[in-house]
Amino acid sequence: MIVDCALYRDGKRVEVGTDWRELRAKADADGGFVWIGLHDPSPDEVHEVAEVFGLHPLAVEDAVKAHQRPKLERFDGTIFVILKTLWYVDENDAVETGEIAMFVGGDFVVTVRHGEGNELHSAREALEASQSMLGHGPGGVLYAVLDRVVDEYLDVVDELVVDVDEIETSVFSDDRTNDSARIYVLKRELAEVRRAVLPLRDPLLRLTSRDVPVVPEEATPFFRDVADHLARAAETVDSLDGLLSTAFDAYLAQVSVQQNDDMRKISAGAALVVVPTLIAGVYGMNFRHMPELGWTYGYPYALTLMAVVAAGLWVMFKRSGWL
Repeated sequence: MIVDCALYRDGKRVEVGTDWRELRAKADADGGFVWIGLHDPSPDEVHEVAEVFGLHPLAVEDAVKAHQRPKLERFDGTIFVILKTLWYVDENDAVETGEIAMFVGGDFVVTVRHGEGNELHSAREALEASQSMLGHGPGGVLYAVLDRVVDEYLDVVDELVVDVDEIETSVFSDDRTNDSARIYVLKRELAEVRRAVLPLRDPLLRLTSRDVPVVPEEATPFFRDVADHLARAAETVDSLDGLLSTAFDAYLAQVSVQQNDDMRKISAGAALVVVPTLIAGVYGMNFRHMPELGWTYGYPYALTLMAVVAAGLWVMFKRSGWL
């Protein structure tokens, strides 16, 4: 499905129709460039666009299949970029992923987007409002898309910071909570974010080192800014992963302490029952020669002995913190 298609010249959108084949021909004729955006296209649609723009078949195959690792590859005068998109679903405390494949040539940009998140229409509108950035040509479009995707990374990471803070508060609270399942889920979400963020560092490094022909030299500072944002996201992800590991260890320690407290209380309670039972057992043996059996106060004495011993044990356990 083709979402949008436009011809750009001198940093402005040229209103000359939306037929992308005609726009491609006009771009060749007057020196502008075409940006065509596709969302969840069929293989036939992608191959049709690839034939007109002369895209490499291996890159086209990756764009059709999706589920690729973030990367940057060069094919003659065209570069092919894969980006993982992320967005946070607050209702489920989950991170969802999508993908954007970009073909960037000297006079065209083709974006193939998979998934529901990170729409590029607003990025296109923001870029069209900045004539200076759009004047950099396809390199400016590449920057705008990268900047939008990495900004979404930071938004997702900020949401995960809140989740990790909640986990830490829960683990160290006095309430008995079962945090192990949520910690495991958050670890998996962080792993998903890491798979999107970390592999993108090398492509951005190449974009800032003037190794890519479609990126003009004056545009490299913008890509360095995106690389800085990406580094911040990566550092935060590593920090959150370490905090979650520490929180899980603390949770296990808390569970162990709680179990020890429970065992002490159970042991103290058992002692309060066992000692009177022992006394009752002694006087329940019914031997013939037991001095207290013929004593008028033998029965009250036995009961009083049980109560005094139990009360003494209760006071001792209370002072020691077992009860």
